[in-house]
Amino acid sequence: MRVPALFVLSSLTLALAACGTTSQPGMGLSVASSGAPAPVEGYDWFFHQDGDGALLAYGLEESDDLRIGMECRKSTGRLALSTLAPEGAAAEIHLESGGDTERYPALSEPSELNDGLFLTAEAKAGDPVFQRFRRLGWLALWQGEERHAYAPQPGSGDRVERFFAFCG
Repeated sequence: MRVPALFVLSSLTLALAACGTTSQPGMGLSVASSGAPAPVEGYDWFFHQDGDGALLAYGLEESDDLRIGMECRKSTGRLALSTLAPEGAAAEIHLESGGDTERYPALSEPSELNDGLFLTAEAKAGDPVFQRFRRLGWLALWQGEERHAYAPQPGSGDRVERFFAFCG
């Protein structure tokens, strides 16, 4: 998959997020957590479309604090995933939504702005974890034994559907 310019931009933004705090209230849930996560104040899913590319990212609006990003080209059904991970983390992006899970082998590079890693991976928009995410509106990122759940704010859940409808 050719790396789109939007992906490079979001990659830099995610790298900048490493400068912020990584322990926001409600962001980490224990392994024993179940059910739909509650939204965290200020955090949400954000959708941006630019020509034939689109980005869906979870974080704080108008900040560099992003937790995960997904990009695609219109109607390709292919996603480019990116996130930050702590030093020593496995080279994979492990996602969950409503009980469906998937592990995506990732390219792991040292972050230039912190002691952690920058992970990127490819995925199919039709994978079961994304289909469940599309229906439920929330996604969790596992890093080791920690589950970081990302739920939309009330009224913003349509952004997830718009992104996947665009991606095909």
